[in-house]
Amino acid sequence: MRIRKPQKLELEYIQRMMAWLLLREPEHLPGTRCLQLGLGAAALTKFCRSELRLPTTVVELNPQVIQVCRSWFHLPEDDDRLQVIQGDADRYVRDDAHIASADALSVDLYDHEAASPALDDEAFYQACWRVLDDAGVMTVNLFGREASFERSARRIANAFGEDHVAVFKPTSDGNTIVLAWKGIDMPTREVLAQRAETLETRFALPARKWVKLLSAWKPAAAVSKPDKPAAPQSAAPKPSRKKASAA
Repeated sequence: MRIRKPQKLELEYIQRMMAWLLLREPEHLPGTRCLQLGLGAAALTKFCRSELRLPTTVVELNPQVIQVCRSWFHLPEDDDRLQVIQGDADRYVRDDAHIASADALSVDLYDHEAASPALDDEAFYQACWRVLDDAGVMTVNLFGREASFERSARRIANAFGEDHVAVFKPTSDGNTIVLAWKGIDMPTREVLAQRAETLETRFALPARKWVKLLSAWKPAAAVSKPDKPAAPQSAAPKPSRKKASAA
């Protein structure tokens, strides 16, 4: 985060978490209900509330994260466009009261060691599907170079449908953003390109690059097979594990 531009999205993976904009009909953007699971450094929250001027709800388990964001990262107090809930994201999306309550869902739930997503089972992603309204879109931050990525992507595909999932190429730090959508088809490349140009002009997001890096998810052959003990092999270098706290 830049002190002089606290609303600007700096990290590449944080920018890509906004790729749900590509699948949103431009005329439906005003009033889009944003739901974010995991606050991080509040970069997405501030952007959606202040730059897009959209109603934004955030669910964050750790009260200290909320306090730090408000004290140091320019997170405003709750108002008519912002609600920050200190609570469990899993309970929130499973609550029947929240069915079809969001149009854009962003999930970034790595633990403090960034070892694995705190919530990553198929039941959780099914609940995410339920919390989205028709034409809703979810973005999820995963570590694309980890073996667990394919398992996570498969769980998302099982919840949303294989033809309703797309992935970005990993960032240089190893983050892969997954998109999943409900009740709509993926727009054509021509439509995506038109929307991307508009997004770059209006919001200074690198959306044209997103279109080039986005592709339909294809299951790896190994994912459908039962897990087997891995043969010993030399350790490979792991990707840098950047969390939203750096945003």
